[in-house]
Amino acid sequence: MSVDPFEEILNLEEQYYEQGYTQGYEDGDRGGKIEGRSVGLKTGYEKFLEAGRLQGKAIIWANRIPSLRNPPKKNDGVQPQVSSEGPNVEASRLPALSSNARLSKNVSSLHALVEPGTLSTENNDDAVNDFDDRVKRAQGKLKIVERMLGEDAEKGSSKESGAASRNEI
Repeated sequence: MSVDPFEEILNLEEQYYEQGYTQGYEDGDRGGKIEGRSVGLKTGYEKFLEAGRLQGKAIIWANRIPSLRNPPKKNDGVQPQVSSEGPNVEASRLPALSSNARLSKNVSSLHALVEPGTLSTENNDDAVNDFDDRVKRAQGKLKIVERMLGEDAEKGSSKESGAASRNEI
């Protein structure tokens, strides 16, 4: 059997293709991990930022509702004493909201949904889906509370900007 002297030359294309494919795969694997990590950190930051915003609103509302602000003590009937923080402390406080059982329940539910200690930071499908579901439900509770209080931020800002543009014309 005779050996073809051009066989190696004819197989160069396939050889270079395999070598390029292997190098590209290794570079893509390395680059994909780096890019995936940065996208994951950015996405995680945005999700927890939204959860923090929701929690902040829930805390403010809870402190404005008298029944949630000063829960009754179980063992003794002594009321907590107000600290002397300065002469203008009362002037800087937000006005109290009316005690409404439905409002209190919705604010408490909102806070429970986005409480940081109960939100999972694990990186698996179940934990991510649970986190996303809780934030979505908390956003629904936020809309309910805003409408109950007349603080609907989205509609209020669009009404104001629409009225301002009509007045300018």
